Amino acid sequence: MATMDRKAAKRVAVVGAGTSGLAACKHLLARGFRPVVFDAGATVGGQWTRTLASTRVQSPHAAYRFSDFPWPEGTDWHPRHDQVVAYLDAYARRFGVHDCVRLRSTVVAAEYVAGAGEDEAAPDADAEQWAGNGEAFGGDGAGAWRLTVRHGESGDTETHEFDFMVLCVGRFSGVPNIPAFPATGGPDVFRGRVLHSIDFSDMDDADAAALVRGKRVAIVGSSKSAFDITAECAEANGVEHPCTMVCRNPRWLLHDTDVWGLLNLGYLYMNRFAELMVRKPGAGMASNLLATLLTPLAWLISKVTGAYYKKAIPMREHGMEPEYGFAGCISSCKIGMLPEAFYDRVKDGSIVIRRSMSFSFCEEGLLLDDAGADRRVVPADVVILATGFRGDQKLRDMFVSPRLKDIVAGSPDTTVPLYRECVHPRIPQMAVIGYSESLTNIHSCEMMAKWVARFLDGAFRLPGVRRMEKSVAEWGSYMRRSSGGSFRTSCLGAVNIWYNDQLCRDMGCDPRRKKGFLAEWFQPYGAVDYAGIQ
Repeated sequence: MATMDRKAAKRVAVVGAGTSGLAACKHLLARGFRPVVFDAGATVGGQWTRTLASTRVQSPHAAYRFSDFPWPEGTDWHPRHDQVVAYLDAYARRFGVHDCVRLRSTVVAAEYVAGAGEDEAAPDADAEQWAGNGEAFGGDGAGAWRLTVRHGESGDTETHEFDFMVLCVGRFSGVPNIPAFPATGGPDVFRGRVLHSIDFSDMDDADAAALVRGKRVAIVGSSKSAFDITAECAEANGVEHPCTMVCRNPRWLLHDTDVWGLLNLGYLYMNRFAELMVRKPGAGMASNLLATLLTPLAWLISKVTGAYYKKAIPMREHGMEPEYGFAGCISSCKIGMLPEAFYDRVKDGSIVIRRSMSFSFCEEGLLLDDAGADRRVVPADVVILATGFRGDQKLRDMFVSPRLKDIVAGSPDTTVPLYRECVHPRIPQMAVIGYSESLTNIHSCEMMAKWVARFLDGAFRLPGVRRMEKSVAEWGSYMRRSSGGSFRTSCLGAVNIWYNDQLCRDMGCDPRRKKGFLAEWFQPYGAVDYAGIQ
């Protein structure tokens, strides 16, 4: 009882009530803590509560789930966004998370208040051990996090102090990524309306439909959201007012996950055998040598898989063939599911695809910088920029300290420096969950949440700061090698099992989760395999 009381006395804040925040709170509760969860929204669910009417989960519901909480009977194979919101709400109710959540509460500033003997401006700047002793709450005289929270429409603010802070703010919201434009070619010269995809997604469904109906709409981007918005506009306007999609670098967007109708992608890329073909961060010389020897097999699988999708989807016919192999979309997380009948709409003329490496604005719409003179102008009444988000800036904006702002997200040529994708080696008493991507983000978030909860519970200590920084550098090198120009996305797609193995070993759990040799090496791994880790 005394142990439980000590845990409950520790003040833990969770910022964000999306998938990662709910998982973090659930597992902290299971360990005896009583966290406080702050979220700016009116309901739990994060970005799933503010998305397009047509948005669905890209993975089958059997893969996109928490390990110990199945979907209800009758759920769509690819659940609709409203089904996801209901699922997350049910999860929060089932595990008592709702009682910890403070909705309409925006954390506008996080300030580390140094403890005795610490430098207020530079905590852990020269430390050998994280937080002084490698433990979550530090040693005697540890500091605290002072959070400034703005409540509701009133704008009133309060300050709260916590012994540990868990950031679950995600990467796909907050600060939009707006391209740079020449002085005379920015949005201000355009006589129509310009908005970012986040603004369009935040609209009420009826308002979003009214904005695009009967108008010439141009969408800029090649991400999944660009395809979804384009499809919605085409459905609203048909061939009378075609929707133009301006794309720079096409991605692999798929119509199904069964290759040649024979084998699911999970058996090709999401099992232990598949990861033998990957040079994994922190692996030994023997593992890297084996991966090198298996390179021809990895190339063949990528080639055959890519050939199937190029045959089944008319991407080449419409100039949308990706410039990188199929394995590259797994390792960089640049993969998604096509909106239904997308290329049918291209064929009937309700969607027009234009390729361009750069663009600017003019009065009439967009100017494509590398198109022919007769095709440079894309006439438009509305331009929607589906150009992604500045997840690094979103992290920086959380902090008051200039030094913490400077180090938390790394530099432009590094990944975000998080040990185990959760802990910054130089920022004490703080964890980040859900910043790194995977092919099924909810599964990765849950594993991170389990690891963080056990860390706070004292199940293990962190290694020395320099050892953590060495690990961060190894993972950064892998991200750069596997993902090219997009390495800052911190994608775990091709090494998810290897990553989970490390978390399991830290937590004192067996990383081998399946029964039998064949199952362990050749069956796809998923959330259910880790249900026994609580």
